[in-house]
Amino acid sequence: MRATSFAALGTSALVAVTEDEALPRARSLLEIALSRLDATCSRFRPDSELSRANACAGRTVGISPLLAELVAVALRAYDTSQGCVDPTLGSELRAAGYDRTFTLVSERATWVFAPRLRRDPHVHDVQLDIEQRTLRVPAGVELDLGATAKAWCADRMAVLIARLTNTGALVSLGGDIAVAGKPPAAGWPIRIAADHGAPLDGPGPVVAIVQGGLATSSTAVRRWRTHRGDAHHILDPATGDPAPTPWQCVSVAATSCVEANVAATAAIVLGAAAPEWLEERALPARLVSLNGATVFTAGWPSDDRVVA
Repeated sequence: MRATSFAALGTSALVAVTEDEALPRARSLLEIALSRLDATCSRFRPDSELSRANACAGRTVGISPLLAELVAVALRAYDTSQGCVDPTLGSELRAAGYDRTFTLVSERATWVFAPRLRRDPHVHDVQLDIEQRTLRVPAGVELDLGATAKAWCADRMAVLIARLTNTGALVSLGGDIAVAGKPPAAGWPIRIAADHGAPLDGPGPVVAIVQGGLATSSTAVRRWRTHRGDAHHILDPATGDPAPTPWQCVSVAATSCVEANVAATAAIVLGAAAPEWLEERALPARLVSLNGATVFTAGWPSDDRVVA
């Protein structure tokens, strides 16, 4: 197994393959895909296709097949998460202080939090026509696809790299992980940590997956200071404010990275109800509370049963 990593999308990207000779092509394929993804749906680039669609809120605009697919994924995430993962919170994220790449946000001394009154969910007012490839963002609304776009890309690129290089492949984008093809004999080892930038030999349990995806959502890393106290990037759609949650970190394994990512984000928003919600959906998860206590659901191995 060989791996390489690089900076992309304001986070880290990693690709691993089971055949050494496949690594250069795997990295090239991923770099091209991430460049295209950034140009399509970055909320921080005024020239991105998503930024242009947001700037035309209230009007119907033509969009590319890629943006149409990414918006469709985000709208499905809203439904499968029962409204916990809402792609219409871009304006609220800006008001909370997440108005630029996180590197720049974290360098700011403080931010005057400008809370916005939440109306009924706007997501049902988003008009997407996949066949005609048109999109209408509701007036006064800004779409943010950050919760699902990276996970979708990890899923797609793991499959594509495995197929084009005839090797097992793992793609990790900011901790959103997808695997495809024939895995290593013992599975793909993944160290669980709140910070996706933690060293591979750092502390934390290691689990192995052989298919699907694994995602971790955390309130401990993407935090910044405001005049109302610390804020984080996972918002409660009911209020538009950072979700008040008992969890600092939630990891979920699922049949795809998108499913895992949506469930992990929803768990942060659901708070104390998250373990039962995950159990009902048979989703293996590891939830770490603010005081460090750990809860496991649906067969996720307890930390004393995995490699430390």
